[in-house]
Amino acid sequence: MRKDVRILLVGEPKVGKTSLIMSLVSEEFPDEVPLRAEEITIPADVTPERVPTHIVDYSEAEQSEEQLFQEISKANVICIVYSVNNKKSIEKVTSHWIPLINDRTDKDSRVPLILVGNKSDLVEHSSMETILPIMNQYSDIETCVECSAKNLKNISELFYYAQKAVLHPTGPLYCPEEKEMKPSCIKSLTRIFKVSDLDNDGILNDNELNFFQRTCFNIPLATQALEDVKNVVRKNISEGVKDNGLTLKGFLFLHTLFIQRGRHETTWTVLRRFGYDDDLELTQEYLFPLLKIPSDCTTELNHNAYLFLQGVFDKHDKDRDCALSPDELKDLFKVFPYLPWGPDVNNTVCTNEQGWITYQGYLSQWTLTTYLDVQRCLEYMGYLGYSIINEQESQAAAITVTRNKRIDLQKKQTQRSVFRCNVMGAHHSGKSGFLQAFLSRNLTRQLKLREDHKSFYAMNTTYVYGQEKYLLLHEVSPDLDFLSETDLACDVVCLIYDVSNPRSFEYCAKAYKRYFMDSKTPCMFIAAKSDLHEVRQQSTLPPLDFCRKHRLHPPQPFTCNTDDAPGKDIYTKLTTMAMYPHMTQADLKNSTFWLRASLGATVFAVLGFAMYKAILKQR
Repeated sequence: MRKDVRILLVGEPKVGKTSLIMSLVSEEFPDEVPLRAEEITIPADVTPERVPTHIVDYSEAEQSEEQLFQEISKANVICIVYSVNNKKSIEKVTSHWIPLINDRTDKDSRVPLILVGNKSDLVEHSSMETILPIMNQYSDIETCVECSAKNLKNISELFYYAQKAVLHPTGPLYCPEEKEMKPSCIKSLTRIFKVSDLDNDGILNDNELNFFQRTCFNIPLATQALEDVKNVVRKNISEGVKDNGLTLKGFLFLHTLFIQRGRHETTWTVLRRFGYDDDLELTQEYLFPLLKIPSDCTTELNHNAYLFLQGVFDKHDKDRDCALSPDELKDLFKVFPYLPWGPDVNNTVCTNEQGWITYQGYLSQWTLTTYLDVQRCLEYMGYLGYSIINEQESQAAAITVTRNKRIDLQKKQTQRSVFRCNVMGAHHSGKSGFLQAFLSRNLTRQLKLREDHKSFYAMNTTYVYGQEKYLLLHEVSPDLDFLSETDLACDVVCLIYDVSNPRSFEYCAKAYKRYFMDSKTPCMFIAAKSDLHEVRQQSTLPPLDFCRKHRLHPPQPFTCNTDDAPGKDIYTKLTTMAMYPHMTQADLKNSTFWLRASLGATVFAVLGFAMYKAILKQR
């Protein structure tokens, strides 16, 4: 909502503009009226809308035309005052004042107008018969008020309507000619309906309606009031009520009714609660709440955020197959102004045999977005209505900012749940295969993937000592001369070479010596395509000797050319190294250490699967 309102009064001389302002301020008709009243400010605490209001008078005798134009450009609403007993002043409304104002304002952002018929105490008839055709002709006119500065009739109402025209304008919501809501308003209210439809059955039941009412207006609806609302809808529109709940059709009808009856503030209260500005766009403050992230810290979703996202998944997984079909995913993203996930997402996280994103893959993608681009995550959570459904100040409440990595190293422990592994290697060394194998895809499945849908990221869970962690694999560009600090920033490095290519290891040795030999980032060498014949590497030292010399773990054999899904042990090792970067290479070479880590993972995975099946049965 605006921080203040500026009201300008214009009209022919002697129609009573100044008298109206002075009667409002002093609550009595002035004995002497100056040519022009000074600008006055009414404090927020004495206005119905709790917004400071500036009232500006215009006098043709005291001000130039240029000054008038300046005031028109600054005004939020303009009251065109005429005298009900002066036909000439009424004619001037259309012949002079409305054209003049329209010429000085942009067509796409016209200032709302209010027609004010003053001196109603001097006549017994109303001017409304003359004014109504004018109101129908000009959509900028919000309303018409007849008043009397002398009798103080409708004075406070006049300025209330002026305030309301700014704070709750009709223009963005409703088309008077068509007698229906504008498409942008329908689109906004449709999103609000979908966010409020917590079980996604296309109906707002009594619980959902009460939650909506409490969220927007801070008071629940009484049972009888709920029934009265539904009865009004039933009587006026077919299919507005279904299974004793409000359909989208009924919801939109109610808001059309509010607007037609002059209760714009009801619809505006709802729109603003759900993040919309005066142009029916979601505000920057709503989509991108302030979130401070110190350097060397990362961003993760917290427990409440995961519960919320699980709820979103559940309400869209209509067939309960623990995956989102293209139609289910499309339905989920209906509250977004665009499709946020491209086809590359299906190659970034786990999918089922049909290529649909699984429950695990869905959570992985959200975790990935939060880690790589937290602003985008905040925006997406805003579209889904996180702060409204979870009753938080903003979706920033969904984010955990981890502590500085240096502190983790000093304390030799971390609370982080997401770890980044940069995957490096020469062209055709097997990097992409290594990423896809992490998503349980063997070579046969990988060959079916489209090259134009390729992803340079892979995100999945691993288990270390029974703790579920996320490992983010990032395939880095093989050009060693153009790597930025961002390309190199990670928790663990994976250097891959092709055992069947004699020139492949040389790249890894060069990358290690150039970027990681003196760093504290743990590194692992991967001997990829280990199902093929191993050839002698044309490097200064053979891979095993190189690792011994630099006190590194021996190269780990890896292949994705398997009948079943490739093994996960190697990814558990990488996550463990990322979690415990302070551990010496001697510790890492100890087979008992790896056995303890992966045994915990196996036990936890079995338990997790059993629990998952139990939850499925309940659902």
